Amino acid sequence: MTVVCELCPKGCRIGPGQSGDCRIRVNIEGKLTAVAYGFPSAVHVDPIEKKPMYHFLPGSSIFSIATVGCNLHCKNCQNWDLSQRNPEDAGAVSLPPEKVPLAARRSRSLSVAYTYSDPMAFYEYTLDSCITSRKEGLNNVLVTAGYINEKPLRELARYVDGANVDLKAFSDRFYREICEATLKPVLNTLVTLRSMDVIVEVTNLLIPTLNDSDRDITALCAWIAKEMGKDTPLHFSRFFPHYRMKNLPATPSSTLSRAKQIADAEGLLHVYAGNILLEDSGNTYCPSCRKLLVGRRGYVTLENHMVDGACPVCKTKVYGRWN
Repeated sequence: MTVVCELCPKGCRIGPGQSGDCRIRVNIEGKLTAVAYGFPSAVHVDPIEKKPMYHFLPGSSIFSIATVGCNLHCKNCQNWDLSQRNPEDAGAVSLPPEKVPLAARRSRSLSVAYTYSDPMAFYEYTLDSCITSRKEGLNNVLVTAGYINEKPLRELARYVDGANVDLKAFSDRFYREICEATLKPVLNTLVTLRSMDVIVEVTNLLIPTLNDSDRDITALCAWIAKEMGKDTPLHFSRFFPHYRMKNLPATPSSTLSRAKQIADAEGLLHVYAGNILLEDSGNTYCPSCRKLLVGRRGYVTLENHMVDGACPVCKTKVYGRWN
């Protein structure tokens, strides 16, 4: 019997013994089964700045887990050996949801990240781990491409505290040709998460000739400012040749600087540059008086002057979770 997966917009029709587009949702005797559930192939402790999350408990550690599988197939994927691998071909450890909080506590982490491949693909494992971690007083953070239907997203977001969503381009054509997906569901995810009081940060990887024109960057920034709020943190990230996209050069530093100028002109208050060390590219400043609030270099937080979520000088509240 064929089953239909209702998790993401692809709506895979899966025949007996077959898997969906994500590789890890399988039709076993007429029942859709998440075969990677409880068996992550990546378990690490990261600085939260690596996600990147700059407005969520800066300087803290985050326990990070992922199974194989992803419902996108980006030609430039940096984690392709995890996201594009079949579950039977990957090593994994047993870490059921009820044991995730203990493992996180042992690592002295304040939060758990569902990351690396895509937590929307290993949805049931993400959801159940979020529930158990929330009960134990831990924060939950999604690092995701955001390609999911609204109903399961809303159920999951009830237990999520922060998210970095990879908005790959403000172009449906880009999504179709580079990622085998579509743009609109990702925009819906961003708006939904923000409306449910999740601390949302956005990452945009700038790929030379594909999504780095002034027009592309302006459209993306204008949409964020209008639909999510000008206080939404935006990370422009540097592309490096990788996976099936080795024919393009790395993103010039001048492109990242230009992108930041465009974002500033569109009124965005917190704009960062990643995968590159540029002066002030990782610092958080007060949007009112420009006081340096959090100083960073790479993934390291060097100083944090926030007081109760506000600037210590002018008392302006700053979007995020700081304590």
